[in-house]
Amino acid sequence: MSEYLLEMTGICKQFPGVQALDKVDFRVKPGTVHALMGENGAGKSTLMKCLFGEYKKDEGQIVLNGEAVSFDSPAQALNKGIAMAHQELDQVLQRSIMENIWLGRFPKKLFGLMVDKRKMRLDTDAIMEELEVEVNARAKINSLSVSMRQMVAIAKSVSYDSKVLVLDEPTSSLTDNEVELLFKIINKLRKKGCGIVYISHKIEEILQISDEVTVMRDGRLVSCELAKDLTMDKIISLMVGRDLEHRFPPKDNVPEEVILKVENLNSFYEPKVIDACFELRKGEVLGVAGLVGSRRTELLETIYGLRKKESGVVTLHNKVLNIDNTRAAIKNGLALVTEERRLTGIFAMLSVRFNSMIANLKAGTYKLGILDHQKIDKDCQWVIDTMAVKTPTQKTLIRALSGGNQQKVIIGRWLLTQPEVLLLDEPTRGIDVGAKFEIYKLIIDLAKRKKAIIMVSSEMPELLGISDRILVMSNGRVAGIVDAKATSQEEILRLAAKYL
Repeated sequence: MSEYLLEMTGICKQFPGVQALDKVDFRVKPGTVHALMGENGAGKSTLMKCLFGEYKKDEGQIVLNGEAVSFDSPAQALNKGIAMAHQELDQVLQRSIMENIWLGRFPKKLFGLMVDKRKMRLDTDAIMEELEVEVNARAKINSLSVSMRQMVAIAKSVSYDSKVLVLDEPTSSLTDNEVELLFKIINKLRKKGCGIVYISHKIEEILQISDEVTVMRDGRLVSCELAKDLTMDKIISLMVGRDLEHRFPPKDNVPEEVILKVENLNSFYEPKVIDACFELRKGEVLGVAGLVGSRRTELLETIYGLRKKESGVVTLHNKVLNIDNTRAAIKNGLALVTEERRLTGIFAMLSVRFNSMIANLKAGTYKLGILDHQKIDKDCQWVIDTMAVKTPTQKTLIRALSGGNQQKVIIGRWLLTQPEVLLLDEPTRGIDVGAKFEIYKLIIDLAKRKKAIIMVSSEMPELLGISDRILVMSNGRVAGIVDAKATSQEEILRLAAKYL
């Protein structure tokens, strides 16, 4: 009998113009955590989607518990004991937590004629209690924070009592405490003999939780080694094919005069931003730190006009901004890259070309409103080249790209509008270490070109590495602003807890 719970050998998958997987081997032992790493576009998610029945492999074999299998749908994979928590949250926002967890398999009563809501609630409570997640099973998904929605997605995967559980970027929106809780859940599953496939770009986490690490690059297997034999530098070198001497590029931007002032800003709806005051300088990167629920996103959305302002004044170049919609924000030189790429960032069913140009379409039209296709093609190619987007053509549907490449398109889209102030909400969420470096470099280059940048991030090293100053939010209030060079993680966390 094989020592492996799951064996994937010689897996190939081709899309038009792209060899996504080229004879990839991947094996998972029972009761272990096997990390799967690689840059965006390396083929990690594609490999797992071939396992899960979302894609049909072109070549190769999948063996589960000694039995050759081939799934035509995720339902078949689930029935065989394979569950997957995707990086992009795919939930029914208007329905409750318990309905999302048991969707497609509601418990029934009265000879199967009615849904047994009581049993569904009790079963949900039991799972959440086991996972140590405090939540009301009847709460609607759209009332939850992104981090709590991610925990619900993980709980749904765990509810299948699967032999193999695939976690795709499970901690991308979780706090340190929630990550610690997730690791406790993983260790419980590991003791039960479950095989965990853990996809992440966070190398520190990989080294902490994994037994084995497989690294992919450009659709091929690069290495499979024991986690205890690896270091951060070695993993980075395997992923990107070169050494990254520094995690962050040199900070040689020079902040100048104040161009944006926010005074006593209050948002109208809950959860509220309360009396926010700060200044932003030309050529400055202002990081925004805070715990989940500190309302960092709400601060950006209120400045940008997505969230209604109750009171307060926002001025740009001493001009008072009265922004109540995105059109006005763009016109006044603001741009916002949102946190949830799939929900509010991309038009998934449309092309890279469309997604690149949609915010700056006016620049690609003649006076009579007729599209200037030559200009549109040129601008789209600028986004692809500048952001190093991996895509077969401009006409490729953006949903076919990896998450990191989708994010690059979004950032490039807003750069085409030539903003003076760029608002970035978790811009490197779900992006690999090589692509992160490119985006860090881009942010600093924009600051050197005298753009002003506000960047929300949950990664403390990221904030300390590329920010000039860090604004710390606590329960909707600005708890303090510190110099990134002179502060510490401890000081930032103390400020983050100031108004709790």
